[in-house]
Amino acid sequence: MQNDAEYARNYSALAEEFSLARKVIRARRLANLTQQELAEKMNTTQAVIAQMEGGSLPSIRTLERLAAATGTHLKVSFEQATK
Repeated sequence: MQNDAEYARNYSALAEEFSLARKVIRARRLANLTQQELAEKMNTTQAVIAQMEGGSLPSIRTLERLAAATGTHLKVSFEQATK
């Protein structure tokens, strides 16, 4: 079994990916689109949308297409790391 510290490190490492997935889901829902409808607007497949919503990291270009399809604005930033 993993110890608690190792689990916490692994979970923390995935936090940003899951945060992005939640934001993708939120943008789609606010645009009142199904996964299939969003995929059609992005000229991709529903499976690609499901992968993004499941935590797969999309390219910046894909995120730009998602923003355009959902009527949102893509903002990428770098912030000072906490120690």
